[in-house]
Amino acid sequence: MLWLIIARDGTDERAPARRQAARVAHLEGARALAESGRMPIGGALLGDGGTMIGSMLVIEAADEAEIRALIENDVYSTGDVWRSVEIHPFKRAF
Repeated sequence: MLWLIIARDGTDERAPARRQAARVAHLEGARALAESGRMPIGGALLGDGGTMIGSMLVIEAADEAEIRALIENDVYSTGDVWRSVEIHPFKRAF
């Protein structure tokens, strides 16, 4: 089953620095998911002026518990980048 994850960064003045500090490690984990075929799309949500303010991911997983474990162990979660996360079952049309 596919899952849509919308994760929003904090809005405090240190939020961009936390994202930047964790970005390389986050992308390494995301790359592994993408190369395995489990994440067909993922990327940054952009605010005004192109500033990264969160993430959008589509990930294949057996259930919501598996998705929650992936998100909770992502460096953007453990590094206090993501402050809110929405998880939705997703049905691909195209």
